[in-house]
Amino acid sequence: MLRGRHTATVDPKGRLKIPAEFKAILDAEYGPDFYVTSLSGENVRVYPFAEWRKIEDKLAALPSMNKAKNKLLDRTNFWGQVAHMDAQGRILIPSHLRESAAMLGEVAVMGYPDRLEVWNLQRFTEHLDRNPITEEDEKTLSDLGI
Repeated sequence: MLRGRHTATVDPKGRLKIPAEFKAILDAEYGPDFYVTSLSGENVRVYPFAEWRKIEDKLAALPSMNKAKNKLLDRTNFWGQVAHMDAQGRILIPSHLRESAAMLGEVAVMGYPDRLEVWNLQRFTEHLDRNPITEEDEKTLSDLGI
């Protein structure tokens, strides 16, 4: 399981250096292949390829004219690219996504159950401010037993 937030660096060539804490888990459980994408261009999602294939399998089961499916695929294909982690633990972020998400220098890398999310730190704090946890969110979480 990928958990927590770690600081990392995106070098001038657009390579994200995966934090050692996450790299150890990725090496042990997934290997070097990833799908790097976004839903909005605001941040970067790094899926171990095995996790991305699970999503593709679920999408393949939906009708080809399903609007939500097509919206998701439009975005993830537009921003996305298959990536291979090199021996130094770096993954290339596609140039158009790197520019859109302001990925250069120090970034925040956060663990989610099926992926890593990478944010420009200032953008992420603004995102948190724009999206506070509401009473409705608290109720939903409580109803889920969390």
